[in-house]
Order: sequence, then structure tokens, then C-alpha cells
Amino acid sequence: MLAFRRMGDGVYVGNAGKDAALDRGWLLGHFKDAGDPRQSDAVEIKWGVHPSGDKRAQWVRGEERTALLVLISGRFRVELPGRSVLLERQGDYVVWGHGVDHSWVAEEESVVLTVRWPSVPGYAVPQEEHTASSA
Repeated sequence: MLAFRRMGDGVYVGNAGKDAALDRGWLLGHFKDAGDPRQSDAVEIKWGVHPSGDKRAQWVRGEERTALLVLISGRFRVELPGRSVLLERQGDYVVWGHGVDHSWVAEEESVVLTVRWPSVPGYAVPQEEHTASSA
């Protein structure tokens, strides 16, 4: 069985599904504590588990990052200005860059892996306005 622990040697061993539940899906980024091997200003990684019908509470505007979103399972739609991208086969992905606003909806129960860079604060939807987790 895999042990879940932070080690003093700069190594963290965990499980994406279990660890994601602790921080709105985010496994790595600027928001982790200093000294945690998962703390990074360079990149953010999220294991997003979304029930069917889950959607981002509001569009991300003024995007300063580049993002890669990969479908692990389910059916997931990413909304971009003037374009809607449907991810429906495992491994389908979309990449968008600096300046591209976005939103999303889980058309079926979905798991997606999101990688964003750099890791910068300012994009989280307040918890009370949010349906499950933000991407």
C-alpha cells in the first residue's frame, strides 16, 4: 500500500484522488506551504474530479497563464471565446495561452488533469460561489 506522507528529504508521496480532496483539487502550486515539495511558483497541477453538471461559477478573465487540460475520464467541455471544445475520449486535451479567457462544464462525471504555468494567485472563485472546484 502506498504511504501518504511528506518526507524530510524534499519528497512527497501521495495519491492524487485523496490529496486533491484536501485543496480543491490542487496538488502543486504557489498556494502550498513553504517547505512543502509541492510548493511551486513555476507550475500548478490539479486533479479535478467533477460530478455531472458541475461548472465553473464564473469565467476566468484576464488570463496570465498557459494551461493544458487533459481528460482522464468522462465528458468535459471547455468554453473559450468564440469556441467550445468537447473532450470526450481519454487523453483528449486542450491548451490555451496567455490572454485566453475560459470556463468549463462537466457534461458527465469527469476527471481532468490541469497543468498551468506560471503559478500565480488571483483566479480562485470564492468557496460560497463555487459549485465544486475551479480550473
